[in-house]
Amino acid sequence: MLDEIDARLLSSLQKDAHLTSHELGERLHLSASQAGRRRQRLEESGIIQGYIARLDPVKLGLNVQGFVQVHLGTHGPDHSASFARLLATRQEIVSAWTMTGDADYLLRVYCDDLPSLNRLIHAVLLPHPAVSKVHSQIVMDQLKRDGPLPT
Repeated sequence: MLDEIDARLLSSLQKDAHLTSHELGERLHLSASQAGRRRQRLEESGIIQGYIARLDPVKLGLNVQGFVQVHLGTHGPDHSASFARLLATRQEIVSAWTMTGDADYLLRVYCDDLPSLNRLIHAVLLPHPAVSKVHSQIVMDQLKRDGPLPT
């Protein structure tokens, strides 16, 4: 069970994961050791899963962000597992969800350019034996960045 201090700690870490126990303690009105123990407990419980650096895709040459809906023509555990293995091999696919509704999967992709996105769709996704149709949408502008989870 999370209390109000845990919620504030999580909120602070989502904004700046580099905060030291001393800095967290100051923000939470706790000693550094109390703040450190709370952080450690949240890490050990799996609420805090890790720490990552947020990178600028454009500065890395990833000029096209897109969402790709994948429709399977053949369903079943073997086809789903095979498709999941394919997704895991492609670093331009940064996240994937199984969905309700018309599409079976929604993929978020970052590619260098439109020809790279085209190759991903036509040379990687569509040739998979379970895939029947792919629908892509290119992001023109991202109005809100991936933000912290509500705490």
